[in-house]
Amino acid sequence: MISEFRLENYGPIETAIGKKLGKINLILGENSTGKTFLLKALYSAIRSHEEANKGNSNQDFSEVLSDKLYWTFQVDKIGGIVTKGDSKRLSASISFDDKSSLAFSFGKDTTKKIVPDQNNLTKRESNSVFLPPKEVLSLMNVIDKSTNHDKVFGFDATYADLVAALRLPTQKGRNHDAFASSRKQLEDMFFGKVEFDLSRNEWVYKKGNTKFSIMAAAEGVKKIAILDTLLGNRYLNKDSIVFIDEPESALHPTAIVKLLDIVSVLAQAGIQFFLATHSYYVIKKLALIANHNEMPIPTFMASPEGNWSQSCLLKDGLPDNEIINESIRLFEAEFEGSFK
Repeated sequence: MISEFRLENYGPIETAIGKKLGKINLILGENSTGKTFLLKALYSAIRSHEEANKGNSNQDFSEVLSDKLYWTFQVDKIGGIVTKGDSKRLSASISFDDKSSLAFSFGKDTTKKIVPDQNNLTKRESNSVFLPPKEVLSLMNVIDKSTNHDKVFGFDATYADLVAALRLPTQKGRNHDAFASSRKQLEDMFFGKVEFDLSRNEWVYKKGNTKFSIMAAAEGVKKIAILDTLLGNRYLNKDSIVFIDEPESALHPTAIVKLLDIVSVLAQAGIQFFLATHSYYVIKKLALIANHNEMPIPTFMASPEGNWSQSCLLKDGLPDNEIINESIRLFEAEFEGSFK
């Protein structure tokens, strides 16, 4: 697992410090505070390490990281990611629980090449993945054309990576018990399953013996199917790291709760999660999971100046946050109104 990170002058993030990270880590913040930026910063570094020198690729880590940052943040030059201001430099360091670490830095004039200050990370056979708020199954061909053929800005590298992962065929044979049970729960949530139909060369929603076009499936069904597919094709294993931006997006509150129960099972099986949200349901459910499973769940929030730090452990109670406070204010308003 990632055990620590430190980011400085990374886009809207002045500083972000994480220590003693858990199997599930929660990132809270209002719009435009940098929640997604923080997830993408961590993902792009870790995924670059996983891709470097893998398979038929002859790119070294420096080349992969440079490309990943360029296509993830989609700026004219990599230096454009650096927080605005004279002489500021972006710096990032990430450490794993096996004491290996990665560190790199660059200034606003950097164009394409980044040379890491330190990289003694051990080789990873596992895969990290970034799950965006929107589903991608119905957009896979569009994303593939835009990113791999036309090579134009639009869909960033997290989408391209996810599409490549989803194209891997489902594997037969016994899966990890936690993964197999999680897939069953995911499919039971919507009384059917989404699968790739080779004869039709498209994704379909299968309910009983009837198949529907993926375009006819609800947004929430397609979103859940993405996680189910990544478990079924073994792209994810017990040492994977999963970054989820707004897990509540397009899901009914009941489905949010069930999804987080599955996240808890997968986390206890070994997968590490980073979740960014502004949903009361997500925060409350994770607090219950933390208490029930004695799981710390470090929670991070940003100051108005863009400084991110750990605010609390969810096992100790809900954080002092406007998402929680607004829910309380609405309850109090309703309670007071009932006595008028």
